[in-house]
Amino acid sequence: MASRSADQKDSRESRSGGPPLDAVSLAIIEQLQEDGRRPYAAIGKAVGLSEAAVRQRVQKLLDQGVMQIVAVTDPLTVGFRRQAMVGVNVEGDVESVAEALAAMSECEYVVMTAGSFDLMVEVVCEDDDHLLEVINRRIRAVPGVRSTESFVYLRLKKQTYMWGTR
Repeated sequence: MASRSADQKDSRESRSGGPPLDAVSLAIIEQLQEDGRRPYAAIGKAVGLSEAAVRQRVQKLLDQGVMQIVAVTDPLTVGFRRQAMVGVNVEGDVESVAEALAAMSECEYVVMTAGSFDLMVEVVCEDDDHLLEVINRRIRAVPGVRSTESFVYLRLKKQTYMWGTR
């Protein structure tokens, strides 16, 4: 087995074909995944950069769409009592349907899949009536949607974004 060069070890291209990420950028991302409010000075100390250099790197990662820094809430505590995963089967162009669903504010997560469904969509709603309206009048009305199957959440047990950078 051939060994990888130092450049290959310290730089990775994102799976989406985005910009290569060096070891320092990956370390900054991991620091922010642990605590999105961690001060740039503390991150700099951990990764061996100045506070200003960390600030510039973080801004570049944000500008490139590599990461987002957001507050993750428990939907129940902010008035969204109904969540569901909706499997969607599509006739025709899956990408155009995915774009239409992604434009809906209730659709928090839209992913193209292989398997029983062409798309999986996480929907966050205020209540059952809102969920019915979103599925029946909006998702099913998108041209190309052939069928849907809903998986209503009864209780959220785990929601983290701590998968690191591998």
